[in-house]
Amino acid sequence: MPASQPAPGKEEINRALEAAIHIGLAFLLAAACFLILRPFLPMVTWGVIIAVAAYPAFRKLETLLKGRGLFAAALFSAVLLAIVIIPSILLGSSLFSGMQAIGSQIKAGKAIIPPPPSGVQGWPLIGGPLNNLWTHASQDLSQVFRQYLPQLKSAVPGVLSASAGIGLTVLQLLISIVIAGGMLANAGPCHRATRALFTRLFDEQGPEFQALVGNTIRSVTLGIVGVAVIQSVLAAIGFVLEGLPGAGLWSVIFLIAAVLQVGVIVLIPAVIYVFATASTTKAVIFLVWCLVVALIDNVLKPLLLGRGAAVPILVVFLGAIGGFAAMGIIGLFIGAIVLSVGYKLFLAWLGDSPAEQLAEQ
Repeated sequence: MPASQPAPGKEEINRALEAAIHIGLAFLLAAACFLILRPFLPMVTWGVIIAVAAYPAFRKLETLLKGRGLFAAALFSAVLLAIVIIPSILLGSSLFSGMQAIGSQIKAGKAIIPPPPSGVQGWPLIGGPLNNLWTHASQDLSQVFRQYLPQLKSAVPGVLSASAGIGLTVLQLLISIVIAGGMLANAGPCHRATRALFTRLFDEQGPEFQALVGNTIRSVTLGIVGVAVIQSVLAAIGFVLEGLPGAGLWSVIFLIAAVLQVGVIVLIPAVIYVFATASTTKAVIFLVWCLVVALIDNVLKPLLLGRGAAVPILVVFLGAIGGFAAMGIIGLFIGAIVLSVGYKLFLAWLGDSPAEQLAEQ
């Protein structure tokens, strides 16, 4: 063998080393891209979710506009932006004016909180302390504030942080809507790109998994977020008609709680307040309305949650709730998608096609 020709073992080592260098460089490039794009990932992810969830409605709008996709995307984005901006402005204005009114009444020495009804004293466990606190607040609210001033001071940083977080979330949502509008305007190229990606990942089952992801996003949007919005609208109607103080703020809190599947917790203090301040007839009517709001998700969720998804409703629901517990609001969608795809891959691993497995269920 000539001295200049490398030995077979050395040649294999050189190839392995060269492949390792290429893999390392590719990994470093991917890591660098991730670090650069990391601040934008939440907004891009939300933009994808909004675009996928809104695509059927966008297609109908595009058809009405005779195929003018760019104009339809701009109009659709403008409507979504208005849906977010207008309620945010109204809520902020309502909170600001309400705080001003409360401050003026405190300075003037006027009673802000009505005295507690006589029946509060007899409530088990919390009746006595609640009656005393309520009575002091109705007589001199400023004194109650001074009494609990250390606790209030310790809570101020958390309140300010939460307020800043809400403002940042609204800003990110607005940017996400603009991103979603751009994706909808280029729906054809985006669809082909995702089809190529899923085909690369899942071979011939790529189109099936692409449809699964889209259907799961729309299913979660309708079944969890959509139902929460419907419940919040009904709850807001009850709050406003009953004259509940800060009805707008109560409605926003209820919307967040409904997405977290604990909306009934927000209704309990509202019902207690109405029973304590209103007539028995109005309080009973409000209680019945709150029961309707709390129980309506048991009717709507089974109808909307699994709609269009080729996986059982329980898989989507568990994925959404588990994803939220792990990653927050965006985990509602990511958790449902990951668990649904994992469920389909598990069926394929069992040996039968997903269609056959689902047909046997």
